[in-house]
Amino acid sequence: MKKDPYVLIAASLLIGLLLFFVAFPLFKTFELSSIASYVQIFERDWLRRAFLNSMILGVLSATAATAVGFLFAFLACRTSIKGKWLLRFMATLPIISPPFMLSLSVILLFGKNGFVTRFLGLEDFSIYGLPALVLVQTVSLFPLAYLTISGILQSIEGAVEDAALNLGASRWRTFFDVTLPLALPGIVSAWLLSFVTSLADFATPQMLSGKFEVLSTQAYLQFTGTGNQSLGSAFSNLLLIPCVFFFLLQKNILKKKSYVTVTGKPQRVGRDLTNSWARLGLGSLAYSISAFIVILYATVLAGCFTKSWGIDYTLSLENFEYVFNVGWDSIKDTTFMAAIATPIASILGLVAAFLIARKVFWGKRFLDLLAMLPLALPGTAIGIGYVLAFNPEPFRLSGTAWIIIISFVFRNLPVALESAKASLLQIDKSIEEAATNLGASSLRVFTGITLPLIKPAIFTGMAYVFVHCMTAVSAVIFLTSASWNHMTVLILNQTEILRFSAAAVLCLVLIVIVLVSFALLKWILGRNPLQKEIVT
Repeated sequence: MKKDPYVLIAASLLIGLLLFFVAFPLFKTFELSSIASYVQIFERDWLRRAFLNSMILGVLSATAATAVGFLFAFLACRTSIKGKWLLRFMATLPIISPPFMLSLSVILLFGKNGFVTRFLGLEDFSIYGLPALVLVQTVSLFPLAYLTISGILQSIEGAVEDAALNLGASRWRTFFDVTLPLALPGIVSAWLLSFVTSLADFATPQMLSGKFEVLSTQAYLQFTGTGNQSLGSAFSNLLLIPCVFFFLLQKNILKKKSYVTVTGKPQRVGRDLTNSWARLGLGSLAYSISAFIVILYATVLAGCFTKSWGIDYTLSLENFEYVFNVGWDSIKDTTFMAAIATPIASILGLVAAFLIARKVFWGKRFLDLLAMLPLALPGTAIGIGYVLAFNPEPFRLSGTAWIIIISFVFRNLPVALESAKASLLQIDKSIEEAATNLGASSLRVFTGITLPLIKPAIFTGMAYVFVHCMTAVSAVIFLTSASWNHMTVLILNQTEILRFSAAAVLCLVLIVIVLVSFALLKWILGRNPLQKEIVT
């Protein structure tokens, strides 16, 4: 450390920033919540029910999302089915869309004035509640499961399965005795990650929960609606505890890849584990799910060009005029704040990744834990924590763009860190060690050697950070103000006043901005930034 002051300075600055912008807001939520608030939650039936409902929703959504993710991953990695590129595309499409876009689509189709509801004359039908939540969360979460499980399946040496088949085992027996046990760590990890994400989801329950109350929405309602900040903080902390616990468990399981056979030789995919009938059945199911996803997106697109969805289906461009009159400032604010936060988060993530992957210093594990902690924190907890920490003097940031930008930076820093770290681990350390031995400082090695080698990973991380900033909901809804608004909050507001077509236009505009940013990155890199799958 004494010989390399740059490492000491960088590590100290990062730890200081993380303590102030991650740990400090978290501490404020625990400080505000009282023992009486937790007692009140478990004494009152309607409050206790919110906790139980969140657990039920998390289990059902995680199980369904993991099953669908495994289906897509297995077909893409372990069969010879036609159209794999389409399955891979459909399995990653929901990642780049706002988390509430699917909820909006379900409302447009099956809501009280939904297209399907009115067409079939289902006057007493209600889509709101647990079934709708599970449906939408399954579609939005299965890409996470797909990315996790497909990474594990691709690591399984095909020769192991071939050996079982050559010894007389049937495809069915090979799948259950060889492939499935080897993939089990990925499956469990995918389930835990989906469970945590389901618990932390705010936008979907806010739009579709109806009378099915969950922790994330109750924390928001208690904190902002009734003004009971102590009870709202208690709800937020109850949501935080299982999220952090299961996230750490998921990370621990994912690290244990010793379940997967790694021979050191070039890997090859084994023989197809399905016959023609199995491929037909599994493929039909996967393509049916894909078709349903296409319908959901097409519904939102159609909603943009109808005068008033559910009432007047006349083709019109009035909603575009309305959106750009009412929402232009929100569109500019959102794009500006995301554009500022993205490079800052990427740079901090890159520096943290370099220190963690390449340097040895006191506090290294603590830095790693602090840097990854925001990924396990529900957005509701972050939003409440930032209000409590940065509303009073002398740290007052409320009402400014900076409180939103800073929340973006530290909320998404783990994404940039993981992307850069994965690339660093693929670079032989001897390249950097040679420069160090020739007298180059850590700063010189980092800027002259490491940085050029991992440039693609930097832009990949930036792409994901930008998407997350543009589609954030749960933390941002606490931090927006009259001066600085966010498109996602505006979309939620439009759905609350039943202007579904206007909300659809805003979703379309948001997706166009995201796709344009991806096109720019593809032009810069000469490759699709989504090709490098990040599993966190």
